Amino acid sequence: MRFVLRILKGLALLVVLVVIAVAGWLFVQPPELLRVGDGYAAKIVCSNVFISGREAEEVLEDDVQAPGNPLLRLVRVSVDRDNDHVTARFMGLFAPSYALYRGAFGCTSVPDGNFEAAANAVPFDAPAGAQTSDAVWPQGEGAGDQPDAKIATLLADARLAGPAMRAIVVVRNGRIVAETYGPGFSAKTPLIGWSMTKTVNAAILGRLMLDGKISFDDDHLLAQWKNDARAKIRVSDLLGMESGLAFNEDYGDVADVTRMLYLDPDMVSLPANAPMEAAPGQRFRYSSGTAVLLSRIWMDRVGNAQAAFSYPHDALFAPLGMTSAVFELDARGTFAGSSYLYATAHDWARFGQFLLQDGVWNGRRLLPEGFVGAMRTPTAASNGRYTQAQAWLAPGGSSAQFGLPEDTFWLTGHDGQSMAIVPSADLVVIRLGLTPGWLGYQPQTLLKAILAALPQSGAPQQQAGSPQQAQPQP
Repeated sequence: MRFVLRILKGLALLVVLVVIAVAGWLFVQPPELLRVGDGYAAKIVCSNVFISGREAEEVLEDDVQAPGNPLLRLVRVSVDRDNDHVTARFMGLFAPSYALYRGAFGCTSVPDGNFEAAANAVPFDAPAGAQTSDAVWPQGEGAGDQPDAKIATLLADARLAGPAMRAIVVVRNGRIVAETYGPGFSAKTPLIGWSMTKTVNAAILGRLMLDGKISFDDDHLLAQWKNDARAKIRVSDLLGMESGLAFNEDYGDVADVTRMLYLDPDMVSLPANAPMEAAPGQRFRYSSGTAVLLSRIWMDRVGNAQAAFSYPHDALFAPLGMTSAVFELDARGTFAGSSYLYATAHDWARFGQFLLQDGVWNGRRLLPEGFVGAMRTPTAASNGRYTQAQAWLAPGGSSAQFGLPEDTFWLTGHDGQSMAIVPSADLVVIRLGLTPGWLGYQPQTLLKAILAALPQSGAPQQQAGSPQQAQPQP
């Protein structure tokens, strides 16, 4: 009996020692996968708490844990509202990661814990926010005509809306004709666009093109590329995801994209130092790193830091009346052009209507002629799926495959974000939610049903901000 007790005590001691050893390892040198998970949790909770006004535990459970890696269910977060910090730890103890709220610039991941450097990276005053008005959308937030009953019925169909839908807005002839929201969300809730941000970032670069500060053909884009083959990469190569730079966009493990977003305070560093795997223009590789490089390039071309930080607001959001838009930056002060724009569904709809109108708003041309055309022109290297300016023609299948008009083009984002623009139908459909790809939801089904329900006769309404409202201005 004593012998058995000695064995049990020995096993118990061994278990204790193993637990201590594992805990010490997790504390001193946690695996990168845990750091990525905690970084993701801290950032998502921070933005949703401070920008969208949601509760931290709700965001952790619904946005981080429910659709993600099972290990995320062991993450715990704490929100320090006095210092605008969010901390996430695995099991509440290990691999801490942080996020910092910086007012009008939203939240940033702070993987190195250097809050002072992150705060000082945006030392300038933020652009003044505009007030919403009661005018009819898109000039304000007022309701227009009665909703289209047929389309409203379609939006109420859970199969068409998709799992965990948070907002759908349908715009026809420049007016909102139907909209719906998921439980806990409304027209006033800023929602993340994920990779739809790439197209907005491209439009910001397009504003600089109109000012003659950058062009599609510019090369020698970064100083560190001047002495090697990367000097030949052009702006057009980056916009078309054909730069030739190696980049791993696999979200299933620690890859280039997750390392860039959650382990590196300077998101530019990884893609800027990526090796060439092909000649520019020869290979399509979807890359969030490419979009961050475009952010850094246009920011450098603006002229000075203050103007660069204010440029998205001054050049695009304010003219379009996108009063809710929050474009977040990394911890070192580069706009996260790959992923992090928050805006209400109404403001996302404004951007879609702007593209539908070829970059003209209130009679003023804000994008060069042909720029939106590039968003609708397929690249050969992508086999016609992607376009020359950070948009999609065939996400998940061609328009013909789904029975959609040939001129349909798309903005899409992680977890089921989408915006369909159909110029021939004068139609924009925005769908936002938390719908992981493995659920198999396809927004093309919703778009096809809406197209079938549209009235086929009757004079179109005056488009919002259409060129006919005033003479184009430089």
